[in-house]
Amino acid sequence: MAPLADSDDRPSKTERKRQMHALQTLGERLVELSHDQFARLDLSDELREAVDFAHRVTSHEARRRHMQYLGKLMRRADADAIRASLERVTGESRAAVSLMHRAEAWRDRLLDDDAALTAFIAEHPDAEAQWLRSAIRASRRERQLQQPPKHTRELYRRLYSHLENRHLENELRDRTAGQ
Repeated sequence: MAPLADSDDRPSKTERKRQMHALQTLGERLVELSHDQFARLDLSDELREAVDFAHRVTSHEARRRHMQYLGKLMRRADADAIRASLERVTGESRAAVSLMHRAEAWRDRLLDDDAALTAFIAEHPDAEAQWLRSAIRASRRERQLQQPPKHTRELYRRLYSHLENRHLENELRDRTAGQ
């Protein structure tokens, strides 16, 4: 008996299962994110609620079933966009690593050179100049007194957040200009 003509067009049952398991695994990665990381993702309300609910499920079997449901919801979502966002949020993408390096470089420049603040504000006029000045002073004081780098870490976090927001704004502007 000859095979059906359209059987080559569809993926095999095994391949469909593999794709569904991959989507379920992606859903599980969403559940494992911290609250701050999860909040930065652009997800549908239905998917966001399902991930929130997964945090409250305690029974092993109920959690397994809910993860399957999450995988089902992922089939309707844009999995590639979610993967890209997930990589950006978790720092796994090249862009995220580059952003981390830029934030570290700016932090070090700001702490080592007084003129760097002027350069940063010239390049980023929407930055909080007053907060940056006080954070730089506090970080330098920490270094002098050999204290734990609490303010230095906060300076890095703020710089990273600012640079990330700027990067996202540029991406959005580029996408809308290309349409």
